Amino acid sequence: MSSLDDAAAVITGASSGIGEATAHALAERGANVVLVARRREALESVADDVRSEHGVEAVVADGDVRDPATSQAAVEAAVDEFGDLDVAVVNAGVARGSDVATMTDEEYSVMQETNVDGAFFLTRAALPHLTESEGSLIAVGSFAGEYPRSFNPVYAATKWWVRGFAHSVAAQVGDEGVAVSVVNPSEVRTEFGSEDGEPFEERFEPGSVTEPEEVAEAIAFAASRPGSTAQEIDLFRRDKFADTL
Repeated sequence: MSSLDDAAAVITGASSGIGEATAHALAERGANVVLVARRREALESVADDVRSEHGVEAVVADGDVRDPATSQAAVEAAVDEFGDLDVAVVNAGVARGSDVATMTDEEYSVMQETNVDGAFFLTRAALPHLTESEGSLIAVGSFAGEYPRSFNPVYAATKWWVRGFAHSVAAQVGDEGVAVSVVNPSEVRTEFGSEDGEPFEERFEPGSVTEPEEVAEAIAFAASRPGSTAQEIDLFRRDKFADTL
């Protein structure tokens, strides 16, 4: 397991699921973490667990990633508390509705503003510091951002955007020593999906699809490459393509 001793990481969507698991995975490797999400009480609980289990520092920076001030404040907290920023994890994401013909303006806007704008705001705030530290920017994409899918094309399109944006940022800043990675899971057993129905953690039995800790391990792997870039990591459930062959 590669070390991230004394590294500073910002993680969005850190109050549960993949973000919470990522906080633990990075902290286990020695990183101090800044946790970003809207639910302060949940963040405080995650921060307490991270401190007690891993002996590192954890800072709560609650806010909505749709507001550019949230990402700016989180990055500034990392720099103020830990001296620099080494890892930025673009993880916050939501899905609303499904059918394009019946999707509301609000459902569309929430996905665009969270998944697309939120990714841009954190990337913009983090890049000057990641350039100084020759750090890592890691975006959580999706199977939906790699293959056409009939369910919720708008959500899928936001993940295509995240993936394309990350790879294009890599082209822009790679010669400045910044590693940019995309981690693409298919279904993950988290509370994702709870807004419109049964959350994935209840819909799928343990072991039937990817667990958040598996995605977090991929993120930690990407964050801890000393001189290379894990450009893209796919984590799909084992039968994902079975019905298409």
